[in-house]
Amino acid sequence: MFAVIRTGGKQYRVEPNMVLKVEKLETEAGATITFDEVLAVGGEGSVTIGAPTVAGAKVTATVIAQDRLKKVIIFKKRRRQNSRRKNGHRQPVTVLRIQEINAA
Repeated sequence: MFAVIRTGGKQYRVEPNMVLKVEKLETEAGATITFDEVLAVGGEGSVTIGAPTVAGAKVTATVIAQDRLKKVIIFKKRRRQNSRRKNGHRQPVTVLRIQEINAA
């Protein structure tokens, strides 16, 4: 069974026991989150697509950790100006483990 959920402005295809990194959510490790914005649910050869969401469907996940992604280097240079800037950025993410998918 799988589901397509929307969180943080992105869409993710999830399955039970899947580990997923999403945009940072304001929760602590060990907490349980329920996603109500389920765009599609499928399994066993049948797919239910919502308009815009599937009514009554929920996805439950447990927060494993609050983490940050690898560093991305931002380098800006203006030629012949002796002007250079170097910055780094690490995007904060929440690591989730999908517990169950309810397609009511």
